[in-house]
Amino acid sequence: MIKRIFSHTRLTPPAAPGTRVLIIVQNLPVPLDRRVWLECQALHAQGYSVSVICPKGPGDPAREVIDGIGIYKYRPAPEATGALGFAIEFALSWIRTAALSFTVRRERGFDVIQACNPPDTYWLLGLLWRHRGVRFIFDHHDLNPELFLSRFGQPRGLAARFQYRTLLWLERMTFRVADHVISTNNSYRAIALRRGKLRPDQVTVVRSGPDTRVMRPIQPVDDAAAIQDSLLVYLGIMGPQDNVDKVLEVVDELVTQRGRTDVRAVLMGFGDCLEALKAQTIAMGLSDRIHFTGRVGPKTIANYLSAADIGLGPDEKTPLNDLSTMNKTMEYMAYALPSVSFDLTETRVSGGDSAIYVPSGDISAFADAIEALLDDSEARANLGRAARERVTSELDWQHQAQAYISVFDTVLGRSQNDLRAAVWPFSNAGVPADPSHVDLNDSVSFTKFLVTRGRRLQTPDSSEFIKLRTRA
Repeated sequence: MIKRIFSHTRLTPPAAPGTRVLIIVQNLPVPLDRRVWLECQALHAQGYSVSVICPKGPGDPAREVIDGIGIYKYRPAPEATGALGFAIEFALSWIRTAALSFTVRRERGFDVIQACNPPDTYWLLGLLWRHRGVRFIFDHHDLNPELFLSRFGQPRGLAARFQYRTLLWLERMTFRVADHVISTNNSYRAIALRRGKLRPDQVTVVRSGPDTRVMRPIQPVDDAAAIQDSLLVYLGIMGPQDNVDKVLEVVDELVTQRGRTDVRAVLMGFGDCLEALKAQTIAMGLSDRIHFTGRVGPKTIANYLSAADIGLGPDEKTPLNDLSTMNKTMEYMAYALPSVSFDLTETRVSGGDSAIYVPSGDISAFADAIEALLDDSEARANLGRAARERVTSELDWQHQAQAYISVFDTVLGRSQNDLRAAVWPFSNAGVPADPSHVDLNDSVSFTKFLVTRGRRLQTPDSSEFIKLRTRA
């Protein structure tokens, strides 16, 4: 394995010292990891040389350069089960990442490592490279101790207490080694200050906002455009903590218990629970109502999020979920899509008044909220418009990218000059024109889209459209 890793030729000539960044991510491949890819693009736009080490996705090459960003990928460890399995997975991934770091150092160089968790193990790699003058930035994506509590509850046995304390120790070491911490929201920042005992100036909040220049409503095509039923959508990972089974329960409540045979749901994503969710769908007799896409790309995501009537946030209130930012909420908002979610602290911070929140775990209340929206096109349109306005004005990646770049400028002592400053805010020059985009500046076209979602056979003369157009 080591021989194969080191046998590849250099991707690009090395960049000048002081501008070279290596990003490590183990959870997802890049550019599939939206947050990490946006970070890469922001750094590259500001003159940084960016390299990434991550696991391979299906069919991915071991080496590639995309938009000037060098991506080095390793074969992911076998799927883990149990504490020992996860330990083996983390160890194999760490070793393969460490080996690739020598390749990146030789071929492109790096002055700072940004490690994205989970897991909280790459502080040791940062520590090992510190003797070569490399700085270490921790991009805090997940609360691993809270993940343990969410899955297993308060640890009671000796083994459980040991695992939980190990997670706390790994997190504490990551905070201790980091030159700077990037938190995805203020809840995570509070933990970095409290548990990590960091100074306020050592922690910067960079939310995972979408790039709304790219993520924006389109006129749906193909299968999505042909759906005439009410369409619900879920987008995200399907792991034990994501509670996607609650989507199945809600659809069952609507279709089987309430007779809403006009309802369909599309679930986009992958994860450890995907096959179990498919089996549960068959067992519940919902195969004709629920469609699983599996892993999909931006075009399919844009197609279904534009066509859908309501986005779903089934994450229940747990120690992890309550404090975590749900990317799907902001992605729904980018496509002017109203959403219904269980009531979580950080989901409210993201959605504000543009979403509907119901008590955690209350399937009946979730179904009530969906029914109320499905039966009220004006409410759906108003929420969709508010969602798009909120995500562009407050949550968009362009606002977050400036804070993100400032971390690297500070850690590496790099001053902002007029040429680099001119990049802010990002222009639309690098975003290709797309005739399928809904014209958001044309209030008539946008209002029509909000009512029809680009797929219902409805004329501009309909009473609902006229009523909304006069209020827009």
